[in-house]
Amino acid sequence: MRILISLLYGLAVSRLVASTPADIPHVFQSSPFTRQHLSSALVQRELGSVVSSKTTIFGPDDERYKNATEPWNTVASPRIQVVIQPDEEVDVSTIVQYCNDNSLPFLARNRAHGGASTLNSFNGVQIDLSPFSNISITPSGKSAWFGGGVYDGQAVAYLWERGYVTPTGACDCVSMMGPGLGGGHGRLEGLYGMISDNILQLNVVLGNGTAITVNSTSHADLFWAMKGAGHNFGIVTSFESKIYPRGPETWHYHNYVWGGEKLEVLFEALNALHGNGSTPVDMAQNWGSFFMNSTLDAHNPLIQWSFAYRGSVEQAAPLLAPFNAIPSLSDEFGDLPYPGIAATQGLDTDSIVCQHGNRIISATAGLQVYNVTAERQIFESFRRRIQSHPQLAAGGVIEHDGYSTAAVTAYDSADSAYPFRSDHHLMLINIALAPNNTDSELERNAWEWAAEVRDLWNAGQPGRKAHAYVNYANGMESLEEKYGHEIWRLKRLRALKERYDPDNRFRFYNPIVQP
Repeated sequence: MRILISLLYGLAVSRLVASTPADIPHVFQSSPFTRQHLSSALVQRELGSVVSSKTTIFGPDDERYKNATEPWNTVASPRIQVVIQPDEEVDVSTIVQYCNDNSLPFLARNRAHGGASTLNSFNGVQIDLSPFSNISITPSGKSAWFGGGVYDGQAVAYLWERGYVTPTGACDCVSMMGPGLGGGHGRLEGLYGMISDNILQLNVVLGNGTAITVNSTSHADLFWAMKGAGHNFGIVTSFESKIYPRGPETWHYHNYVWGGEKLEVLFEALNALHGNGSTPVDMAQNWGSFFMNSTLDAHNPLIQWSFAYRGSVEQAAPLLAPFNAIPSLSDEFGDLPYPGIAATQGLDTDSIVCQHGNRIISATAGLQVYNVTAERQIFESFRRRIQSHPQLAAGGVIEHDGYSTAAVTAYDSADSAYPFRSDHHLMLINIALAPNNTDSELERNAWEWAAEVRDLWNAGQPGRKAHAYVNYANGMESLEEKYGHEIWRLKRLRALKERYDPDNRFRFYNPIVQP
């Protein structure tokens, strides 16, 4: 039969060499079209009859296209020719197989917050997971199933209303599984670990279209890899994760703004609070930045810090006393249910940081403790740029993420692909430019500033190798900086890549194996 098909194919090609791809019958095409010929109408005609009836397929001429494809950060702008929104999980396997049969690259998308420059190499079909938004608590009340399209704010609100919480990221608008594949830091990690630490099993579509369930007994080796390097191995259509009783009815928040002259005393107090990894678990998160606020000071950067405590103001008071003792330019505080905390920190879905279409230059580092001297150098560098590049400085935010990390460090680092459990602070500089910036000199200066800040952070922890949280990575870091410096860890990841994705179909987000 195979010989007969080959003969028929040869005869067909000899008769149709002058024809256009659209003229050649599908059965005679090893690849019915190339990326240059790709259209949503053609994909609909080819694929529409073999996927669920509610699966939608559309291209750039559709009014839904912009919202479905616009990235959060235009520095990472994959080229999307066709969008497919599958209605059922089984459709993802069919779509992947179809893309493979037609030599089409595919890219799964949830909330599009990945800022890795490696995404710019993509040109093909986007598989939009947003329809997979269901959440279902299991009868035991100890876990829940989440669709691959669930996002943080949705999960937090749904579970809280039913008496539960689960580790998510800190920002409401970001997907749950996207960061989870790279670890997934958040406010509850001091108690329960990262998102990846709580995953019990995942439904995964591999690069060849095969759908498998991955857990500690089924494809256990891949389960290890998915928890820290999962972007390289498959599309998660749904997953089961641990949930916990929600705890105190309210959380306490306190936000401060200080002038730069308070930097040293502030960071000394922060280091005392964190104790190099011994932060009390209920002091769930403190997040701060150097930023510009022309209303308070038009000529100098300021320092803002936000604390989120799992409990009441009375319980938080002893831990916040050192910060209350530092005279501030402004402060606000209150107690409210956990789902409202993100809004108090400017991290809810309506916040500026959640809006898509920005052009953001970034760099990141992972630290154990704050080096006060380095922080002063970074702050003064910011101040100088206000004078030399005011347009650049206006969009600069130098972020410091601090969490209670007790449960994160309690896990054995060898038990998952996530490599950097010794990092207690996630550092990130974001420099926002105009969405369609064409000033190459301004952008070059932004990259130089980002690199300078990153290098100062890393130089401030002599003896430690550079770490880059893969979910914050800009795509230009070394493989070791993103996936770990241990030789055995990278060797194992490469071997698993060869086993589960030998054709390197998942190569667009901070890939283990370069194309």
